[in-house]
Amino acid sequence: MSTPRTGAPRLSVMRRPRFGGEALPGPREAVLADPAAPPPVTARPAPPTSAWLPTAPCSPLSCVDSTASWAAVPRAVARLVAVLALVLVGVALTPLVGRLRATARDRWIRRWCRSVVRATGVRVGFTGAAAPTGGLLIVANHISWLDIPLLATVRPARMLAKTEVRGWPVAGALAARGGTLFIERDRLRALPGTVERIADALRGGAAVVAFPEGSTWCGRAQGHFRRAVFQAALDAHVPVQPVRIHYRLADGTASTAPAFVGSDSLLASVWRVVSAGALVAEVEVLPVLAPGDHIDRRGLAHAAQGGRHAPGDPHVMSA
Repeated sequence: MSTPRTGAPRLSVMRRPRFGGEALPGPREAVLADPAAPPPVTARPAPPTSAWLPTAPCSPLSCVDSTASWAAVPRAVARLVAVLALVLVGVALTPLVGRLRATARDRWIRRWCRSVVRATGVRVGFTGAAAPTGGLLIVANHISWLDIPLLATVRPARMLAKTEVRGWPVAGALAARGGTLFIERDRLRALPGTVERIADALRGGAAVVAFPEGSTWCGRAQGHFRRAVFQAALDAHVPVQPVRIHYRLADGTASTAPAFVGSDSLLASVWRVVSAGALVAEVEVLPVLAPGDHIDRRGLAHAAQGGRHAPGDPHVMSA
């Protein structure tokens, strides 16, 4: 039989938490081990992050303007019915539109997207010249689901979207049929392949729309443009078209009612838009960044987010 140990309790050495397989710097701490105490609880590792998976601090409760009003319900219902009817028509006609020549197809898409935005009760104002033809990376800040049809009126393009969008009712099927490039945002290893797919589409003469912030913001604040998507434009040697989107009330006051942020549901965001009063979407098409103007993706991303119109450029269009 073994003899029980006696004397002072054994010292147990507890190491500082680890991250990524390496101990964090700092001294070890010795504490008395209590046999009756439960085992120490280690901190749960942070979820994996990637260049495609940033988050924004905006939330529906803290950032989004309320548009709740019983008086607005009849008007909101009428707008919602009109939007749903237009979306269903778009889904039904997608195979037919796909057979049209590029010019006719783009014209139809522009008109349909503009009709969808108008059906929500949102007026649109465009500032800037027409986007160039050929391979083009279109980048914009991201506030709302309305951003997508608004950018299609600038130039119909293939969207870059998270894979979750594929599962959305109606909208997911429409996005897939429209040639959307889906991203697995939580898989960093998939990033090089995604960049290459975007570059291939650009080399083929397509326009691709991306939201480099990687997340929606309320509009009063915005995130930084992530650099990865700009590598595709550099690899394909195509220009970048920056676009700015703002939402305001009729009197010019900024509004966050169209924002689709945080835990907000798509239905709640759509209802907030159709039940709002007079909303105005301002789409600012900034000067195009030509290939070769910036030698690396860091400089290209900075220029795309920080560019401004030159004095006197350009004219204003309304819709």
